[in-house]
Amino acid sequence: MTDLPALLHGHVEAGTFPGAVALVAHGDRVETAVAGSTAFGGPAMEPGTLFRVASVSKPIVTAAAMLLVEDGRLRMDAPIAEWLPELAAPVVVREPAGPVDDVVPAARPITVADVLTYRCGWGFPDDFSLPALGPLFALTPDTGGGAADNEAWLKGMAAVPLLRQPGEGWLYNTSGDLLGVLIARASGQSLPGFCAERVFAPLGMSDTGFHVAAADLGRLATAYTPAADGTLEPVTPGGEPTAPPSFPSGAGGLVSTLGDLHTWARALLTGGLLTPASVRAMTTDHLTPAQRASATLFLEGQGWGFGGSVDVVPAEPWNVPGRYGWVGGSGTTWHVIPSTGTITIMLTQRAMTGPAPTPWMRDFWRYAAS
Repeated sequence: MTDLPALLHGHVEAGTFPGAVALVAHGDRVETAVAGSTAFGGPAMEPGTLFRVASVSKPIVTAAAMLLVEDGRLRMDAPIAEWLPELAAPVVVREPAGPVDDVVPAARPITVADVLTYRCGWGFPDDFSLPALGPLFALTPDTGGGAADNEAWLKGMAAVPLLRQPGEGWLYNTSGDLLGVLIARASGQSLPGFCAERVFAPLGMSDTGFHVAAADLGRLATAYTPAADGTLEPVTPGGEPTAPPSFPSGAGGLVSTLGDLHTWARALLTGGLLTPASVRAMTTDHLTPAQRASATLFLEGQGWGFGGSVDVVPAEPWNVPGRYGWVGGSGTTWHVIPSTGTITIMLTQRAMTGPAPTPWMRDFWRYAAS
């Protein structure tokens, strides 16, 4: 059986990515590995290298929202219009494949719980060709869109029809950005400010945030995306993140390190941030079988808690019931297994080309499960 350093070095030597860092922890037994470089021809990868973690941001931002629930400043069953009046009157396309302007009123308001479970009605389905996704993509940083700030994003979203009725179906990604805007309104702070004060500083996650200080830019791994011929091309999504973003993405805007993500995972498992009841709510599947079946492109038959997937079917050796976490389109993966205290983290700079986890992610998960 190979060990973790050999697994990473094998992929570096094969040209899968320039470098990577990884961690597998079973309780107090922690194995880490570092391989390759931060860029082709660049400095050696280090444990403290900074990565754009993309959608691995989702569970962390969700935990920030749960702090507001614990404070009583957000209520699960409350309509989000209580804080976001711009979204008080959503409409829904009559048929998912129908015209964007053929709409009906939402049957009920969107609630905080709908956003936490990604059943708010906005988001990505398995079929990316549906007409209602056009205006949504235009407001989504991950698909090349965006907004000047939270207010501009809300104004734009108010004109985008829901793809499904609130609570009816699971849809990917948009709930993460919506949650970030909701946190800002409910807290009276910016999303980066609230996360820094209530999550990062208390846990000592000094390298995690929505931008990188100019002095630390040399620690940031170069991001790559596969070209049509299979080679890797460097990219700077949104430019180098050296200034606070005007629209901080709760769905995928964080930069972090292996050490900070390990700290965050331990806090989730040991109660270092949230109450046990909040952690159980986050790490429990909230979807119906039909909702899971309609999202196989993203979930592969597994469930969804608050801001992350929850394994419910042992389809592969690593699919332990209750395993919670997610992957990032920038080439990152983070999971915890509450029942065993297991933590698995792998950070690379090779972007995914679709929603399905990559072969090298599966190699890592297989190793961690062995």
